[in-house]
Parts: sequence; C-alpha cells; structure tokens
Amino acid sequence: MTKRDYYDVLGVNKNASPDEIKSAYRKLAVKHHPDKNPGNKSAEDKFKEASEAYGILSDKSKKENYDNFGHAAFENGGGRQGGFGGFSGADFSDIFEDFFGDFGGGSRSRGRRSSNNRGSDLRYDLSITLEEAYKGKKQDIKFSTTEKCDTCKGNGSKPGHSPDRCSYCGGNGKIRSNQGFFTVQQTCPQCNGNGEEITNPCNDCNGQGKKQASKKISVTIPKGVDDGTRIRLAGKGEAGNRGGTAGDLYLFINVNSHDLFKRSDENLFFEFPISIADAALGTTIEIPTIDGGKAKIKIPDGTQSGKQFRLKGKGMPFMRRGDFGDLYVQVKTEVPIYLNKQQKELLEKFREIENEKSNPSIKKFFQKAKSFWKS
Repeated sequence: MTKRDYYDVLGVNKNASPDEIKSAYRKLAVKHHPDKNPGNKSAEDKFKEASEAYGILSDKSKKENYDNFGHAAFENGGGRQGGFGGFSGADFSDIFEDFFGDFGGGSRSRGRRSSNNRGSDLRYDLSITLEEAYKGKKQDIKFSTTEKCDTCKGNGSKPGHSPDRCSYCGGNGKIRSNQGFFTVQQTCPQCNGNGEEITNPCNDCNGQGKKQASKKISVTIPKGVDDGTRIRLAGKGEAGNRGGTAGDLYLFINVNSHDLFKRSDENLFFEFPISIADAALGTTIEIPTIDGGKAKIKIPDGTQSGKQFRLKGKGMPFMRRGDFGDLYVQVKTEVPIYLNKQQKELLEKFREIENEKSNPSIKKFFQKAKSFWKS
C-alpha cells in the first residue's frame, strides 16, 4: 500500500514552521486517539499515521532527508527507530504532556504542588434583613475549618525533621510509563504529586500539616447586597496540605423578605391602601421609607386604584456606588364594608346624581358591550 505524503497527512505545507507542524499533529492526535475512539480501527490507523508523520517532520534531520528523498529515505531500515518510521516514544513526551488532559491521561497542572496542596474552599450562608442590606453591616461569624499545625509549622514532619524526596517518583511528583507506541505521564500515586514523603509524621496532625479548628472572623457586608450575592474572602478557607495555600471562604447572602417592601434589583415597591373618598377627592399620605424615615405623597383627586407614584432615590443603594434606586408606591383603593345606615343613604344619594362623565371607563365598557350584543 502506497504511503501518503507526510505533509498531506498533517494538512500542512513544506514551509510549515515547527509550531505549525506540532499544532496540526496535536489536533489529529486528540481527534483520533484510541482512548477517545475505543474499538475504532480506522481512528487507530489515522492516529498511527499522524504519529509517524509527526515523528519525521518534527525532527530537523529526518525532515531534511524526507524533503530530499521522500519515503525512500527510511526504507530498508534507513533511519527507522521504534514501531513506526522515525518514531520513538521519547520524541513525543512533550506534546503528550500538552494534551493528555484532553483525553484523561493526566495533565501537568494536576502534578503541580501548589494545586495539589491548596486548601479546600468553604461556604457560609448568612441571612440578613432588608434594612441591614440597605445600611450594610459588620458581623462576626464562626465556622469549623482546618488551620496550619503549630507544632510542625505546616510541613507535616516532627520538629527537627523534614519531608524526604519521594522514593517512587524521585521527587518529580509524576511518573512516566511506556504504553505501546507512546509515553504516558501521570501524577505519582505515592506522593500525590507533592514530590515528597513524610517519613517522620508530626504527632499532632498525623503528617497532614493542619488540624481541625473552630474559627471566628469579622466580615463586612457592603451596602446594597441582594439575595444570592456571593462574597469571596481570599485565604479564609481551609489550610493547605503541608504548608500549601489556604482555600477561600465564600459568603452566600440571603436577604429575608420584608413585611412592607418588595425588592427588584435596586428598586423598592410599596402598596398603600386608600379609601374611595380619598381616591376621589384627593389627599396627602405619609409612608415609611427603608432608611427608617417618612415621605409624603400628594394623591390628586380622581386617582384610580393601581396608580403608581415614584420617589426618586428612596430605593436600595447600588453596591460600591454612591447612588440609589427608586421607591415605587402603588395606591390601592379599598371598597368599604360594614356600612352604617347613614353611609348607605349617602352612597345611594351619590349614585342617583352620578353622571357618565364621572365614570369614563364604565361608559366606555358599556359602549363596547352594546356593540358586541348587537353583532
């Protein structure tokens, strides 16, 4: 079977740079890797073909021979190494490290000590009132966590001792093994990527470098926080393993519902009941505001139920800004009940002298109804 041109296999031209060749191979390797295509013989053949092409074109000397003599440069054993023409597992270790994370072989980032030793993040749910969300507050919170062991200063070893280099990985934190035609790099299972072993563990923390503790800190809740706001407190989470970086503490704010005010973003809504007489004749009402004060609103005569009035700047503060949302007051006309004799007589008299101009909406409705009945 005639071999395809290596440049055609990778989809690059002869003037492609080493980075372009590597990038082209990486895409093909990720796409056709056997781990992603179990049992797919076609994908396996394409992976091997791409690997063979990359093994030649990524090597300056082999690439020069191939450019001059084509596949003949490697026939009859000429320049052949390993299972494929010009291919050896060591040639591919760097590129496999780049994309192992894509198909489950492990990644370099997982082998870094700073990542492995970082402490866990913590969550704390804090409930506050709407008034506290308006004003902001400082509050002490108490929670269970882990802190660095004072005895060993966080390194996990008895005082006077230090961690030893891992005997399994030689202190690299990762190991390599040959699997078929390529090299696999994985996090060391013995030291979990730390590169060190605790041979003389601290008696107080059993070699962990941290201990359980109850912690109390003061937190500041900024003005304007809303329900569901998340606040990150860097480094206030659990201590890291063997002196690693501490995790973070996340405050999740729950703003309790209010008896009077409803909130939407930075705006507040307030419903105020008024009598029929006040709605018809007009009046001035006094309402509470979230800051603990009062505000007056003039209700003009003929105000309909559901009419909304806006009080600018009387809503909630914007977080980390100096301005405020608005307060919207909606009036709701209440129909009187349990009328006495005099009230009924007055309303009967009022009904007798009502005219259509007094109730334009009623007039419009009956006009539409009459048109509907005629049709």
